[in-house]
Amino acid sequence: MTDNADLVQLVERLKGVRVLCVGDAMLDRFVYGHVDRISPEAPIPVLRIEREIAMLGGAGNVVRNLVGLGAAVEFVSVVGKDPAGHEITGLVGQLDDVEPHLLVDNGRQTTIKVRYVAGSQQLLRADQESVAEVGKSTEDDIVRTAAAAIADCQVVILSDYAKGTLTADGIKAMIAAARAKKKIVVVDPKGQDYSRYRGASLLTPNRRELAEASGLPTDTAEQIEKAAKKLIKALGVEAILCTRGPDGMSLIPAKGAAKHLAALAREVFDVSGAGDTVIATIGAALAAGLSTFDAARLATVAAGIVVGKIGTAVAYADDLVRELRHEDLATGENKIVTLAQAADQVARWRRQRLRIGFTNGCFDLIHPGHVSLMKQAKAACDRLVVGINSDASVRRLKGDGRPVQNEAARAAVLASLTGVDLVVIFAEDTPRALIEGLRPDVLVKGADYKLDEVVGADMVRGWGGRVVLATLAPGHSTTATIKKMAR
Repeated sequence: MTDNADLVQLVERLKGVRVLCVGDAMLDRFVYGHVDRISPEAPIPVLRIEREIAMLGGAGNVVRNLVGLGAAVEFVSVVGKDPAGHEITGLVGQLDDVEPHLLVDNGRQTTIKVRYVAGSQQLLRADQESVAEVGKSTEDDIVRTAAAAIADCQVVILSDYAKGTLTADGIKAMIAAARAKKKIVVVDPKGQDYSRYRGASLLTPNRRELAEASGLPTDTAEQIEKAAKKLIKALGVEAILCTRGPDGMSLIPAKGAAKHLAALAREVFDVSGAGDTVIATIGAALAAGLSTFDAARLATVAAGIVVGKIGTAVAYADDLVRELRHEDLATGENKIVTLAQAADQVARWRRQRLRIGFTNGCFDLIHPGHVSLMKQAKAACDRLVVGINSDASVRRLKGDGRPVQNEAARAAVLASLTGVDLVVIFAEDTPRALIEGLRPDVLVKGADYKLDEVVGADMVRGWGGRVVLATLAPGHSTTATIKKMAR
C-alpha cells in the first residue's frame, strides 16, 4: 500500500496532464444571508440576503476542479442563448488552461440551480432547466468536437447530469472513439439504464445510483461489491468506484479484490459538487499514470476537503498536499496560499461570521515596525490576510538591488507571526486585484498614508468595510536599515 509521503509526490504529476471533459454545464447561484425570524405569511424562515455569487456547476465544476489540480482541459458542452449561457461562457473564459467548446442551442434553456443558504444551512434549492435531449445536429456537433479533441488528451471524462447534453448515441460514439485511441474513459453516470456506458473504463456512481442501476441493495460493503460486479460483467467496464458519503468509497475492479476507503473525518458543511471533485481527481490522476487505487485514494482526500467548504467548491493540488501531510492550515508555510485558495478560506471564515482584515506591503527586511503593524491590524479584525509584493513587483517599485530577501523568505517570516492567518504573494504593483478578490471587511495601512492614498480604500468603503490607519512605530525603516548596512 502506498503511504502518504508517496502520494504527496504523486500530486505533482497531476500538473500539465490534459483531460477532455464532456457533459452538462450549469450555473450554480448561491444566495447567502441569515435568518432571525419566521414569516408571518407562512411557517417559513425569512432569509435576509447579504450576498450572492455564481459558480460553474455540473460538468463546469468538474472543469474547475481539474484546473485546480493543475490539469489542462478541453471542455465540450451546450448552453442556451440566454443570460445564464452567456454567464457560463464568461466564467469558463476566466479559467486558465481551458479550451472551451460551448455549443449554443438557441431553443434550449441553460440550467440554473439557485441555493439559498443561512449560515452553513441550505434552506432551499430552486432549479430552472431543460432536460430534453439535444437535437440530432447538436449531438453530431458534440461528438465531432469531442472526437477531434480526444487525440490530445490522456483521459476522457463524461459528466452526465441527465440534462440532455449526453445522449445514448452520443455517449456510445465518444466511448468508441476514445477506446479506439486507447484512451481512458471515466463516467459519472445517471439514471437506471447504464447500458449507454458500455465499454467505459470506470464508472463513479454513488450508493443510491448503484442500487438503482443494478437492482440490488447497497447497504453494506459486501452488497456494494456484489452490485458493482453485476454491472461490471454486464457492461464490460474495468472498474466501479462507488462513493458512499460519510462511509468513504469502494473501488471494485473487474479483476482482483475490492478495496474500501474510509472517508476523512471532518465537519461537513456542504456536499454540493463533491461528486464532481471525485471524478475530476480520478480523471487527472489516471491521466498522470497513477494506478486506479492511488487515484481513488487521492479522490477520497479531495472529497473530504470540499465537503468542508461551502458551495460547489474546488480541491486544489496544494489542498491535497496539506491534507496528506496532516498539517494545519494555520502553521508556518501552509499559511502561504494563492489568491484562489485565500478566497476559499475567506468564504469559510465568513460563514463563521468572522471579520476579515487585510494589509499589504513589500516587507523587505521585516523589522519591529512591521510587527507593530501586524498587531494593530489583527486587533481590528478576526482573521488577517497579508498581501506581499513579488520580487519583480518590489524591483519595479524600489529599484535594482531590491528586494534584499526574496519573496519566499519574506512570506515565510510573515507566516511565522502569530497574528497573521494567510499570506498571498501578488505580482502587480498594487494589491487592488487582491483586495477585490477577497473583499476584506477591514483594510489596514500605516499612518504615513492619507486615506485617499490607500489603494483599495474606495472599494472597501464601497461595500461597507472600513479603513484603519495604524500608528507607526518610530525609528524603523527598511530603506534606512539597508543604507546603514551599506555603510
